[in-house]
Amino acid sequence: MTIYHISAECFPIAKVGGLGDVVGALPKYQNALGESSSVIMPFYDNKYTRTHEFELIHSGRLQLGMPMDYNILTLKNNDLGFNVYFVDVPYLLYKDYVYSSNDTGRFLAFQIAALNWLVQLEKVPDIVHCHDHHTGLIPFMMSQCYAYQRLRQTPSVITIHNGQYQGWFSHDLVHLIPPFDFGKVGLLDWNKLVNPLAAGIKCAWKVTTVSPSYMNELKYAANGLEHLLRTESHKCVGILNGIDSEVWNPKTDTYIEKNYTIKSVESGKAANKAWVCQQFGLNPELPLFVFIGRLVGEKGADLLPYIFEEALWSRKLCVLMLGSGDNRVENQLESLKHAHVGYYNNYIGYNEKLSHLLYAAADFLLMPSRVEPCGLNQMYALRYGTVPVVNSVGGLMDTVIDVGENGFGIRHSGPTVHEVVHAMGRGVAFYGYKDHFKKNRRLMMQIDHSWDTSAKTYINLYQSIQL
Repeated sequence: MTIYHISAECFPIAKVGGLGDVVGALPKYQNALGESSSVIMPFYDNKYTRTHEFELIHSGRLQLGMPMDYNILTLKNNDLGFNVYFVDVPYLLYKDYVYSSNDTGRFLAFQIAALNWLVQLEKVPDIVHCHDHHTGLIPFMMSQCYAYQRLRQTPSVITIHNGQYQGWFSHDLVHLIPPFDFGKVGLLDWNKLVNPLAAGIKCAWKVTTVSPSYMNELKYAANGLEHLLRTESHKCVGILNGIDSEVWNPKTDTYIEKNYTIKSVESGKAANKAWVCQQFGLNPELPLFVFIGRLVGEKGADLLPYIFEEALWSRKLCVLMLGSGDNRVENQLESLKHAHVGYYNNYIGYNEKLSHLLYAAADFLLMPSRVEPCGLNQMYALRYGTVPVVNSVGGLMDTVIDVGENGFGIRHSGPTVHEVVHAMGRGVAFYGYKDHFKKNRRLMMQIDHSWDTSAKTYINLYQSIQL
């Protein structure tokens, strides 16, 4: 099968969150299964594009209220394990950021240009796989726009990575979409707005989410799309994400201080923990809890200053936080440094190398998420022998079993300060049972969350909808 993934993000080219990790791994694993899987994404002005060479394979013109030229580029030297095609729309997509507060025109141009290119290929795709609302209009345009009639029988799939963001815009801008039978405009509408994610759900042949539990949650909490998802439930399926076990491998990870395997996990984690604690002025003899992620409400980040403040007064643990986002939360976290010298520190910002180091060094990973469609961090943690401490929500429920239920992680019920602090206390107690804790590390590292199984599941899904 010839598969095209269309996405705003793709690691290592442009990554904001888990979407980038998924799109940067799934095609590679599908190719390993004998398929032909590629990615179409915007051409951004970032470190990756500035340090690689590209070649032009197609030029065209699109209409977005006015004529716009676009180019399709590819990498000259590609070692990613899958082809990437870049949509270059000068002045719209070539920015030093992925998302902004006014992205309607940017991502509409991206989707139109991508389809303009696909429709003129000698062989049309077997599957078009869209990711999140940034590509949600593609299933509609493939099935309804006159210009893309050649793609009408091409199956489309849309994966919802985060249903809270839907790409809404006014019906005043409908004229920017290529011509279609206006009697079908209702396919674009939800709650009197054009809703790209809703349109994708209505028009795609299959709708997936990134974990079975998240699919169930969306039917009751989807920021207004609950009824739609229940109505379309016959074509909805939750498929758990995987992780790239080549990138996230403590045996070969070039970012960490000392590589290790299941057999050498104790010495390996001790070495990485010692290095991290020295860099951040923490006590390596105490259990180390880390948080890695965006400081936003969905991740429970607004609770972190209060969680850390309460937990740290016990002086029985250390905390290290890596992330950025809400300025108020950032300032609160910074202020904790002065009250808990030697027990708490943070790094405000994004640092890929440090994130790998923290997974290798930490004893526990905190994920007090209010919403977690799948979650990859807990899978990375398991791969590195780090105990995930998670809220019982979304994909976290599908991937973490509590130690009290013959599992390997720690789960709490609800994103509250009390629940998280209590869970951390359970972690400190667990850390004290040295033999059991060491055995649990080896158990976690044996859990397989690679993309192998998920990639096969997606292939089976594609095959089920081919004509």
